[in-house]
Amino acid sequence: MGIITLTTDLGHKDFYQAALKGSIISLYPTVRLVDVSHDIAPFNIQQAAFVLKNAYRYFPKDTVHLIGIDSVFNKDMRYLAVKYKGHYFVGADNGIFSLLLDDDPEKAVELNIMQDLKFLHFPLTDIFAKAATHLAKGGTMEDIGDPVDSLVKRVIIQPIIDGDTIRGSVIYVDSFQNVITNISKELFNQIQQNRNFELFFRRNESIKHLSWHYNEVPEGEKLCLFGISNHLEIAINKGNASGLLGLQMGDIIRIEFK
Repeated sequence: MGIITLTTDLGHKDFYQAALKGSIISLYPTVRLVDVSHDIAPFNIQQAAFVLKNAYRYFPKDTVHLIGIDSVFNKDMRYLAVKYKGHYFVGADNGIFSLLLDDDPEKAVELNIMQDLKFLHFPLTDIFAKAATHLAKGGTMEDIGDPVDSLVKRVIIQPIIDGDTIRGSVIYVDSFQNVITNISKELFNQIQQNRNFELFFRRNESIKHLSWHYNEVPEGEKLCLFGISNHLEIAINKGNASGLLGLQMGDIIRIEFK
């Protein structure tokens, strides 16, 4: 029984998500469908890459991850199947693979599945569904695509290191309103070297202590920690950090080591 995960910006209000799932089940009735998220902001490939990157590694090898972000028909857009660390990814070559994968993929093909014209504006239910089910059934990439040598690249905003200071930015706000930055645990440890630090953000707020878990501080108090994504988070225990602290996507944060 194959596994296909779904990461899309289709939301839950309309019939699009159901149409995608119905198309996949019609092609592969016994498939195990798993929703990663359908609440990605429209066309936001950076957000989709962050969510899927932190989810796919928990799935068994040979899982197929269908990515439905910015995938509407475009005559210049390639649709790809990519293999990376034993997982398969199906999506548009719009730069998301360069954001999602840490290294070059083991293999990548441009899908050559004939487009059904009645689904021209919605290839998820046609080309993507056919490719994902083919791979989930154990089919080869060569049967559905032609090899490609390079993928569209997108640049991820990186933290800036200036002496004893790291300047980072907010890259994600989760459903609990925890604020996740682009500062990894590895970078933090590399610059900290067991020194004290102070984390500054909007409204001249600051945090001087790194917590191990959310309940380490009293309810309503702010904290910072490295969460499951391995990135530095700013949170409020049982509170809305994004709203109460005024932190949104793209906002700058600063860490000074002493």
